[in-house]
Parts: sequence; C-alpha cells; structure tokens
Amino acid sequence: MKFISHRGNTDGPNWEWENDPSRIEELLEKGYDVEIDVWKIGSKFLLGHDGPEYTVDYSFLKNDMLLCHAKNLEALEYMLKIDGVHCFWHQEDHYTLTNKGYIVSYPGYAVTPKTICMKPELQSYSHLYGNAYAICSDYVDLFKG
Repeated sequence: MKFISHRGNTDGPNWEWENDPSRIEELLEKGYDVEIDVWKIGSKFLLGHDGPEYTVDYSFLKNDMLLCHAKNLEALEYMLKIDGVHCFWHQEDHYTLTNKGYIVSYPGYAVTPKTICMKPELQSYSHLYGNAYAICSDYVDLFKG
C-alpha cells in the first residue's frame, strides 16, 4: 500500500506549512508521496487549499511522487496536458478518477485495489481501506506504522 501525505502533513494538520513548496520538497527528499492543491491563475501555477498562495513552476508538478488536486478548472485543464503530472478534481463527490486511472474516494466510502482512500482518519472504517491502493492522510505516519 502507498501512503500519501495530505498537503505536506505527516502527523496531524499544520496549517502553517500545508502546500508550502519548501515543506513539500523536504518530504519528497525523505521519500514521502504528497498530495498538493494546485491553482492556475493566468500563466502561473500556485499551491494552496482555500486560495492560491505559493507560486511554483509547472515543472515542480512533474514528479511521480506528487498527486495534484486541481482547485480550479484552468489548473485541471493544463495539468491534463502535461506528461508526468498525476492529477484529479473533486469537491465532495463520493468518487472521482485521476488522469492515471486511480479512483479517489471521499472519506467514509468503500475502496478497491485501485482506490486512493482520502483522509481515513475522519471515519472509523479501517475495515474498508485495507485493500486500497493508497491512503492519503494528515496522519500518514500513523498509518505507515
């Protein structure tokens, strides 16, 4: 099973460093996979959850260890054109697909061996995510054991 840090968190939410490129790079160097929130405003790519905060070059997104959550249509449309970017879009859909064919499940919904289980810490359904392809969590270190 793959373990993915949600926005750069590893042992609980930390709003000060979520989506911060320096934090993301630090985790990538340590071998973590990381889910990030990506915006495209004009010709710029920016990271941030509630709004665009940190400017990054599009080449930053081309990393097999990143899972890019498009936060606006422009980001999704452009990332779908870039080879080497793994991306998806969702709001509160029960399920959505990534451009590489994985299923992203909203917290609390059943999973399959092709599913990235989002934030399992929000629900007590550990019996459901055991066969998932990956877990994406703010507490990824807890799930890695």
